[in-house]
Amino acid sequence: MSITSPQHRAHRTGSVWPLGPWHHRLDPIEFDVALYAASALFALASGLRSTIPLYREWGQMAFGPYLLATAAAIILVIRSRRRDVNVLRWCLVVVVLTGTVLVPLAVEVSWRASSPGTGNHVQPEVVVVERAASAISGGHDPYQAMVVDGHLTGAARGLPAYESFFPYLPAMTVFGLPSTLSVDHRATDARIYFLLATLLAVALALRLADTTSERKLRAFQVVAVLPWAALTLVTGGDDLPIIGLLMLALVLAKRARPGWAGVVLGIAMAMKFTAWPLAALALFAAVDHEAKRRPLRMLAGIVGAAAPLTLWTIVVGPRRFLANVVLFPLGISGVESPAGSALPGHIFVSIVPSMHRIFPVVAAVIGLMVLVVYLRRRPPLGAVAVARLAGWVLFIAILLAPATRVGYLMYPLNLLVWSWMLSEADDAPESAAPNGVDHAPSEA
Repeated sequence: MSITSPQHRAHRTGSVWPLGPWHHRLDPIEFDVALYAASALFALASGLRSTIPLYREWGQMAFGPYLLATAAAIILVIRSRRRDVNVLRWCLVVVVLTGTVLVPLAVEVSWRASSPGTGNHVQPEVVVVERAASAISGGHDPYQAMVVDGHLTGAARGLPAYESFFPYLPAMTVFGLPSTLSVDHRATDARIYFLLATLLAVALALRLADTTSERKLRAFQVVAVLPWAALTLVTGGDDLPIIGLLMLALVLAKRARPGWAGVVLGIAMAMKFTAWPLAALALFAAVDHEAKRRPLRMLAGIVGAAAPLTLWTIVVGPRRFLANVVLFPLGISGVESPAGSALPGHIFVSIVPSMHRIFPVVAAVIGLMVLVVYLRRRPPLGAVAVARLAGWVLFIAILLAPATRVGYLMYPLNLLVWSWMLSEADDAPESAAPNGVDHAPSEA
């Protein structure tokens, strides 16, 4: 071990990385090496073995940048023995983002524009969002598909049945609106705007977060740079803006801005149901600058942002809305969803098909009852505890969902990382909320 200054030694060993039930003190720069090396192996495996051509292409393009990042991180480990390399680590993160997200995305968007209508260089969710945006721009309901008496109505011509459904909430269409313009298709791909919205929300959240640069860097790696995020941003990306908005909402709640946190949560809720669990739990973290509970202030922000963006589609076609946004994602609409990763819930309904419709209802009811009991006994106090609890709730829900994607695990992963990022430097226990708000009186 080399001898370093006391200040630099504190910087290098003062962060705790949550690894399941263990909290080991790790050198963050050496951990960069491990992360980038693992990412390079993942990209290599994707480039060689993935059965999805789009994933193989990303893996082949991302392998080199991750490998070079690993080598650069090793050099930073050596340099860090004598000087602070935090700025260089941030520069490396930006370079990795460029090589694994920006360049591959530009290539895929260009390829897609050169071969319109083939769908070879884009995930179906991007096409679905753009088609829904086209419907709205023409004054039509984005929810058209529905199974009636065993027959699919409102099907999109020339596409698989599952691509006829729009399983998102109306605000998601904003990312597809550029595709309705008569301009170069390379500038209108919805993935570009998924990425821009994600980076904007995350950048604002990190700017406002009252935490160390090291924790901000690690959170940014997880939300935008490592393979689960980079691959998603290049191929599809619709979940990343939601994740970015949730991160911003938690930071605002931690900074005692319940109204603004509610507005951000409401916008995310108007895009996708995956934002709703955190929004409900975030009410426990609603406090003002005087450390008084203000759940109604946050709720007002949520309703004020979400209701105008959502209610009109429910009023126009409630049955179609239910079929697209609720029944189809749960796999009980009559058309099988392509989201079927080999997680416990999907495996169970595959083995016992007769439980396909009843299982999600029973699991949801039991899960909700358990959560209510838990909240009565141990309500989360503050944004840190809310993020941690929401992470575990979403993790269990994703495992039990009969129609889900392994990629959805990005939500609980990021939430757990944010709980660490936003926690106090001394890693206060979960029961202690920041700034003493856990003992504040409950007020609206």
